Amino acid sequence: MDKEFWLERWERAEIGFHQDEVNPYLRRFWPELGVAPGGEARGEIFVPLCGKSLDMVWLRGQGCAVLGVELSPIAVTEFFHEQGKSPERECGEAFDRYAADGICIACGDFFDLRRDDMARVSAVYDRASLVALPPEMRERYARHLASILPAGSRILLVTFDYPQTEMSGPPFAVSEATVRALYGADAEVRLLATEDVLDQNPRFRQRGLSRMVENIFLLTLR
Repeated sequence: MDKEFWLERWERAEIGFHQDEVNPYLRRFWPELGVAPGGEARGEIFVPLCGKSLDMVWLRGQGCAVLGVELSPIAVTEFFHEQGKSPERECGEAFDRYAADGICIACGDFFDLRRDDMARVSAVYDRASLVALPPEMRERYARHLASILPAGSRILLVTFDYPQTEMSGPPFAVSEATVRALYGADAEVRLLATEDVLDQNPRFRQRGLSRMVENIFLLTLR
C-alpha cells in the first residue's frame, strides 16, 4: 500500500471511512486526554491522517487548536469548503499548510513530520490512522509518532479487531497485543473500553466478518 492508493481513494470518492458525525468515543473519553479549558495555551491536538473529519471541528469547539496531517489535497479542500472556511495557504518544502479559525491541516506525508512540527502538541486523537496501515507499516508509523511527540503527550487511540483472515483491510485488524507491542516501549498503554460493533456495521458483516470489536486506548508517552 502506497501513497497512490489513498490519493486514488479520494479522487474516486471511495471514502467509506469518513464519518458524517462526531465519533462517540471522542466525546466519551475526551476527559482522559487531560486537556483543560483554554487548551490553546497548552498546545495543539494532533489528528494524523485526518481526512475531512468532523472530529476536528468538535475538538476546536472545546477551545483547542487543532493540527491535522493529510496526504490528499482533495480532502483538505473539501474539509474547509464544507465548513464554510477560506483557509490561508502557506506552501513549504514538505507540506502545504491550510489554516482557518484555529484548525491547521498540513497537506503532505505523515512521515515527513519532524519534532519541530509537533512542538506545541499536547495530545493526539487517532481514530482512522493506525487501522488504515497494513502490518508492515505499523511499526514505522508508531516509532515515528513516538519520536516526534513531546514527552508526556497523551494519545486517544481507536482500533478495530476482527479475524483478519475473514476480510482484507483497510481498515485492518489491530489487536490489544499489537498495540502494546507497538507502543509499550515508549508509552504507558491503558485499555479504556472494548465495544462489540459488528451489528452496527452491516457492511462489514456483508464482507464476511463473524466478529468485530472496537478497542479504545489511552497512551501516555514517557
